[in-house]
Amino acid sequence: KAQRMLAHRRPQKFFETLIRSLIILCVAIAVVLSSISVCDGRWLFARGQLFGLWHFCTVSNGSVLKCVTDLGLARVEGLSVGVIPVRSMVSFAVVVAIFGLELLMVSQVCEDANARRKWSMGSVLIFCSFLLSATGVLSFSILVKDHLTLMGFTLTYWCEFIAAFLFFLNGISGLHINSLTHPKN
Repeated sequence: KAQRMLAHRRPQKFFETLIRSLIILCVAIAVVLSSISVCDGRWLFARGQLFGLWHFCTVSNGSVLKCVTDLGLARVEGLSVGVIPVRSMVSFAVVVAIFGLELLMVSQVCEDANARRKWSMGSVLIFCSFLLSATGVLSFSILVKDHLTLMGFTLTYWCEFIAAFLFFLNGISGLHINSLTHPKN
């Protein structure tokens, strides 16, 4: 009878471990995408100008980029001041996501009495990363709203957008899988 009970539990444990591993993998991918996006920081190309978190660039002589760190030269009202909280939010989102990812991994490696709480806290941190990242992406779009075109967004902007989406999906999925596998009594 005990062997039959173990046989019924094994597939559930396997699928639970597989799903948790996939969540960890997707969070790791989101952290890498977000890190690349923040480090590069060039998010919008419009009318021969490249707007970013750290630099403002103009295209001269057809293909030569001339970049400066003084965002006031972009002649966009509020950009030089408004990009400071955007930088802070998306950078802090990466840091929070790294801590969340660490908690997720530790909860899987060390299956102790607190593993469920570590997983929940990691999932909450991943969801907080979504809030920070999405707010940063939206704030940047509002700052440069007069220059926005769908084709003007660069690959690094879309990396941050996708990372925010993955943070959301994985944060919610992590909390949901935890509530399914460990229902409250």
